[in-house]
Amino acid sequence: MAFGVMGDTPYSADQARRLDTLIDDLNGERLEFVAHVGDLGTSAQACRDDWLTARKAQLARIRHPFVLLPGDNEWSDCHRAGADPLERLRRWRALFCNQPTGLRLERQAGEHCEHVRWRLGDALFVALNVPGNNNNARMPAEQAARMNAVLEWIDAAERLDPPTLVLLAQANPFVPRLGYDAFRQRLEALARARPGRVILVHGDTHLYRDDEPLPGLRRIEVWGSPFVSWLRGALTPAGLQVDAARQY
Repeated sequence: MAFGVMGDTPYSADQARRLDTLIDDLNGERLEFVAHVGDLGTSAQACRDDWLTARKAQLARIRHPFVLLPGDNEWSDCHRAGADPLERLRRWRALFCNQPTGLRLERQAGEHCEHVRWRLGDALFVALNVPGNNNNARMPAEQAARMNAVLEWIDAAERLDPPTLVLLAQANPFVPRLGYDAFRQRLEALARARPGRVILVHGDTHLYRDDEPLPGLRRIEVWGSPFVSWLRGALTPAGLQVDAARQY
C-alpha cells in the first residue's frame, strides 16, 4: 500500500511548471493517496486568492485521493504581505476544506476543518494545522485555541490505538522556537507510550530527512523549494519504506 507526500512547493512559475511534470508522473503511479503538507508558495504568493485558486486547479489534476494541509505561507505569515492571517485562514478553509478528497475522512468537529484523519491498512493518518515560522506565536489567543484543538485531535487518534500512528503537519517542530513547545511535549509523550509506532511527516525546512529526533519517534521531512519533489511511502510488514529519489 503506497502513497505520495510532498510540500513547500511551488515557489515560482518555473516550479509550478515542474510541479505539472511531477503530477503527470504521480498519475502514472499506483498510490492510495497523495498529501501536500503545506506552503503552496511564498507568503507573497500564497496570501493571494489568484495564486491559491491557480494551485487548487493545478492540484486537482492529481488523479489519486488528495489531502492538503495549510502552511504558514498561506495564512500565519500573511502579515508580511499586508494581509490579516485570520482572514487568510478562513479563506483557505473556504477554498479547500469542503473539496472532495476521494478518501473516507473523519473531520474534527468545530472550526478546525483542516484537522482530518483517515486509515490505510493498519495505519491511522492524522492531519494537523501546525504551521512553520513559530506556529503563529505572534497571535497568542489564536495559537492557544488551535493548539488545544491539535492536542485534542491527537488524543482522539491515540485512543483508537492504531498499530501505526502517522501525524502530518507543515512545521518542523524541532527548530528551537517556543511556539512548538506544547507540540514537542506531546510528541515526546507519544513516543514514550508508543515507541516505534509513531511517525511524524512534515515540511518547513525544505530538506529531506528520515531520522529519529526523539527516542521512539520516526520523522520524515519532505523536500521543499528550490526542489520540486515527492516521496513515495509504502506500508509493508517491515514498516514504512520511503523512496526519496524523485526530483523535477
